[in-house]
Amino acid sequence: MSDVAIIGAGPAGLMAAEVLSSRGIQVTVYDAMPSVGRKFLLAGIGGMNITHSEALPEFLSRYEPCSPILTECVRRFDNRAVVAWIAALGLQTFVGSSGRVFPTDMKAAPLLRAWLARLKSAGVVFEMRHRWTGWDESGALCFSTPAGERRIQPVATVLALGGASWPRLGSDAAWCDWLTARGVALADFESANCGFEVRWSAHIIEKFVGSAVKPVRLRVHAAAGDVLFDKQGELILTEHGIEGGVVYAASRLLREQLNARGTATVYLDLLPQHTLEQVHSDVAHPRGARSMSSHLASRLGLKGVRAALLHEVLSKDDWGDSSKVAQMIKALPITLHKARPIAEAISSAGGVAFSELNGGLMLDKIAGVFCAGEMLDWEAPTGGYLLTACLATGRVAGEGVVEWLQ
Repeated sequence: MSDVAIIGAGPAGLMAAEVLSSRGIQVTVYDAMPSVGRKFLLAGIGGMNITHSEALPEFLSRYEPCSPILTECVRRFDNRAVVAWIAALGLQTFVGSSGRVFPTDMKAAPLLRAWLARLKSAGVVFEMRHRWTGWDESGALCFSTPAGERRIQPVATVLALGGASWPRLGSDAAWCDWLTARGVALADFESANCGFEVRWSAHIIEKFVGSAVKPVRLRVHAAAGDVLFDKQGELILTEHGIEGGVVYAASRLLREQLNARGTATVYLDLLPQHTLEQVHSDVAHPRGARSMSSHLASRLGLKGVRAALLHEVLSKDDWGDSSKVAQMIKALPITLHKARPIAEAISSAGGVAFSELNGGLMLDKIAGVFCAGEMLDWEAPTGGYLLTACLATGRVAGEGVVEWLQ
């Protein structure tokens, strides 16, 4: 028998290793990649967002709807616990204007280096370039390595293999077949925190791909007209459609509408700093010989990509109707046709169903095998929620192993 095996050297796996090694249990972390935390490091390139500072009830609401098991995991290692944990690594954090929490240097690498140093000093062993290929007939873990096939028989295993997004960094969901073969139920993987496809005109594609619209307010309505989502932020026009923070925040809802109806519609407030009455007054103001486009640029500063978006929707006759123009500026309908591929998504929805797990995240059908991180069936918006839940589920899985061994 070998030590406890953790498969996956991302945040969830590393946190499970920390819990186990702190209890004096020998841990070996296996990963298919040549180095630790590849997705963690790439996610931190634009500024390492660790967690969010909001009150716990609001924080927990960002995961809804979700299993009570996930909620309890995050309660046990919440956003404040994450900040305290980083401080114990010797790093300081600050809260940004959005409420997001960052390391003071905004970088992921120093955090990962400090964490790895602590794990190695606790005796954690790392075996890289070890790609898990399932179990053999005896229940041993099988790995493909540069030196050939390797098999081990640990006393317990934590699977922290990631979801299906960013496969080039190792999250390719190849593990799904091995779990389904053992009777473990999985929810299909889908794109989360992703862009969506819009059938843009050639003019948009030629002139405005890469353009940011900020600030913009994005709304999503129910079929009956009720507002389901309403948030101000930034979106970016891509060759295929739209992406950006405010789009990612609505991605679960938009994906559900696409699955149910085949299309989804977002309504963009192109001038969220103006009321509808103000916009209507300026649009209706006498413009003399000026075109409506020149008039909007002069009176409202509406030009460039915002004007181009209006031209995508308004017909030639609509431009002569000041009331219609004002309404479209405040609620421009953009039809979405599908989510971008999961390989492009920041994260994924789907994975191991929580109904297959106990409160310690052990699989009911495979004793001694625990699951953590993005391979579980949950999702959350960007803003530190993803990382917090990965850390929290990794911690609970580690504690679950300790309790099971005892």
